Amino acid sequence: MVWAYNMAMKIANVAEFKNHLSEYLAAVANGEQVEVRKRNMPLARVVPIRQPDRNRTVLGCGKGSVVVKTDLTAPMLPEADWEMLGDEPS
Repeated sequence: MVWAYNMAMKIANVAEFKNHLSEYLAAVANGEQVEVRKRNMPLARVVPIRQPDRNRTVLGCGKGSVVVKTDLTAPMLPEADWEMLGDEPS
């Protein structure tokens, strides 16, 4: 099935691609691929850029789904255990 798809792909040599660039880019914008060849040897393939999916998250949809069981501003370790808070190096 992939072979049949490749047969429908537009193919252009460098000079033709350069002379008709806007037409080939319009085809790419419509979802087609263009293979660019130099002396009939494949050189590059121009493909459409996949557009990122729209963020469908609704603001506030997770409200109430998290339970905080401690003081988030309190240190996790006692200060005595923090070596970096001890004496300054000389």
